[in-house]
Order: sequence, then structure tokens, then C-alpha cells
Amino acid sequence: MRQGGIKVAAVCVAASLQAGCMGNAGDEAFVSRANTGADATVTDEQAALRQTPTKNDQTLNSESVVIQGLLSRTSVLPTGSAYDRVATDVLAANARAAETELRAARLRAEAASKNWLPTIGPNISLNSLGDIVSQIVVEQVIFDNGRKKGERAFAKADVEVAAVALAEDTNDRVATGLDVYLSAAEGRESSHVHRATLREMEHFEYIMSERVRGGVSDMSDLNVIRQKLSEIRASISASEEATATALAELNAMSIAPQNDVRGLKTLNISASAAEPLAVTRAGAQKERDIAQARIERANQLPGINAEAAVGENSGGGITYGGANIGLGTNARLKSIEAAGEAADRRVAQANEDANRTLRKLEGQVAAKARQADEARGLTAQAKANLDLFRAQYEAGQRPVMDIVSVYETFDARQSTEIALKFEALRLQIELARVQGVLVHGEQI
Repeated sequence: MRQGGIKVAAVCVAASLQAGCMGNAGDEAFVSRANTGADATVTDEQAALRQTPTKNDQTLNSESVVIQGLLSRTSVLPTGSAYDRVATDVLAANARAAETELRAARLRAEAASKNWLPTIGPNISLNSLGDIVSQIVVEQVIFDNGRKKGERAFAKADVEVAAVALAEDTNDRVATGLDVYLSAAEGRESSHVHRATLREMEHFEYIMSERVRGGVSDMSDLNVIRQKLSEIRASISASEEATATALAELNAMSIAPQNDVRGLKTLNISASAAEPLAVTRAGAQKERDIAQARIERANQLPGINAEAAVGENSGGGITYGGANIGLGTNARLKSIEAAGEAADRRVAQANEDANRTLRKLEGQVAAKARQADEARGLTAQAKANLDLFRAQYEAGQRPVMDIVSVYETFDARQSTEIALKFEALRLQIELARVQGVLVHGEQI
């Protein structure tokens, strides 16, 4: 009897080793798929659902409304623009930690999709006589109050939550890259404007210094101009430092240098472009919470299983058991059922918060665009006044300090126009980020 038990145990060990080898072979096949053939061209910014493919992926993709919605999203970034180049290079250098979680969730979903099949495993015990009794036990669930079904639903919803998290992570990274890019562009534009002002002020400084040398003007006027020159030089230094810092940060998070990338675009974006990712995530989490509640409810109730043992003392039968029913079971079941209502309320709250955010951003985008247009008009008026004062100065009708004051006003108007323009662009990117339309869904 002892030798027979040892033989069966050896068979079990061999089967386990074989299963482990098969698992390793599957891992090796994944490495091979990721590095050879057509899949060798798959890059980090391409669809995570195409990597580590499982047999359950096609079914999951076709049945999941959430994943279909994510895949159908279209980027609002103009193709071939500077925005598009920055987004592409930033995503190419992404560590994509959220993608790893999505891969794991997909594999868990594939495992859960087969949980209705019978399970098989060894049962080795030592009896009171010192003999080893080994068996192969096969167990099949007949009735489990919906626990297996809940596990499949939970795994599917878990994939959806991970997919939304990946979309959020990707859009956040692109938004960060574009924000840094705009900071660099704003610094360059501000520096250009201040340098033009500096050249004019240096010319007026020369004229005033000659007038002071000839005794025509007072030294105090020259000191005022020199103070203004110092302020302009300080503004230029600040703008150049901001540009250098932004470029260094952008290059650190990009796969290629972005120093030569130029260009700005007004995004064609509205508050109705797509469902906010926060709402999509809340809906996926709701389904996962409901599935978890089903599992917990099933765990509180007994089920029916069929078992068969092959080996020494072979046999089989039907078992009825599991959780015990007590006086608190009814209250526990009601508390579990309340999880569905709580999930519905969280989705409603997410909808409200997202709508508030969208309406706020939409209003801010329109306001900043209007303010930028007004600033552009004021800059044009300041330029017209400057041209008039310059003509009067050249005709001898205006003193130097008058035109210096007007030129200072013109420079301030230009700086305000630049700041408002870039604030409007940043708000457009934020509006697109909230709705998850900075990247094509199929490229995430």
C-alpha cells in the first residue's frame, strides 16, 4: 500500500512539474512574440491590448462597452503639428506602469473565464498507521449562489478599470508634456518681445546720455531710463531661464530632444467631445463593486459540489455545505446589497463633479480667448500710440521721456497678450485631458 501511494504521489509531482514547464513555455512564447515577427514593430505607445494576447481578449473587447468607448476616442491634436510630435515623443519614453496592471488584469480575466470548469488536485495524507494515502480529487461546482459568475464579472470589470487607468495615465502624461512645451514657448516669445524693447530703450539711453553730456537734459531722466533697462534685462533673464528649465524638463521626459520643435495650435475642443474619464472610471468601478458584492453574498450561503477521488480509497459524491447560516446572516446580506446603491451614488457624484469641471473649463477657455482678443486689440492701440509719439518726437514735438513711457506701456501690453494667449492654450489642453482625447484610443 505504501509503495502504491508513493507511485501516485510521484505521478502528481510529475504532473505538477509538467504544468510548470507548460507555464514557462507560455512565458517564453510571450517573449518571442514581443521580439520577433510582425509584433517586433509594436512600440510602447501602441495598444496595450495587443500585447501579451490572451484567448479571452477578443471576447472581452467585443463585450465591454467601456473598452469599446476607450478605443473609439480620437485625439484632438492636429496630425503632424508640434503638439503631435511632442505627444508622440513623450509617450515613447513613458514607463507605462499602468499598462502592466492592465496586462495582469487581462490574465486574471482569462483565468476567471474558465472558473466554471472542474478543478483537479492531489490529496496526500498520512494515516494513524504511518501509511501515505494519496488521491487525485476532482471537484465540480453544481450550485454556488452565483459566486463563479460574480468572479467572472469582477475580473471583467477589473480589466475595464485598469484600461481606464491606462487611458488616464497616458492623457495625463501628454498633458504634462504639452504644458511644459507651452512654458518653453511662452518663455521664448516673452524673451523675443523684451529684447525688441531693450534695443529701443538702449537707443533712447544713448540719446539721453548725449543730451545730458551736452547739458540739455537732466541726469535724473537718464537714471530713470537706465532703471527701466535693468528691469527689461531682468525680464529677459527670467524668460530665458524659464525656457531653459522647461526644455530640460521636456527633454528629460521625451525620447528625443525637443529644442527645435516650434508651433502653436488652437485645439478644436468642446465640453461634449467625449465622456470624461473620471465618469468612465466610476462606471467601471461600479460594475466591479457590484460583482464583488455578488461574490460576498454567495460566500454567505451554502452551495452544492460534486467530488470524485481517484487513487487509494477511490470514491465520489455530492456535498452540500460552505458558509454557515446564523442570526446575523440576514443583516450581512442586506449590507452587501447596499453596495450596489452606494456604487450608483458614486457614479452620480462623479457625473456631477465632471459636469462642473467641464462647464468651468469651457467657460474659462471662452473667457481667456476673449481676454486674449481684447489684449491683442489693446496692443494694437498701444502700437498706434507709439508710432504717433515717435513721429511727433522725430518732428521735435515730444521729449524723449514721453516716448519712453509710451514704449513701456506697449511692452506691458505685449506681455499681457502673451500671458493670456498661453493661458487659453493651457485651458484647452486641460479640457481635452479631462475628456481623455489627447491620444487616439487605439494608440494607448
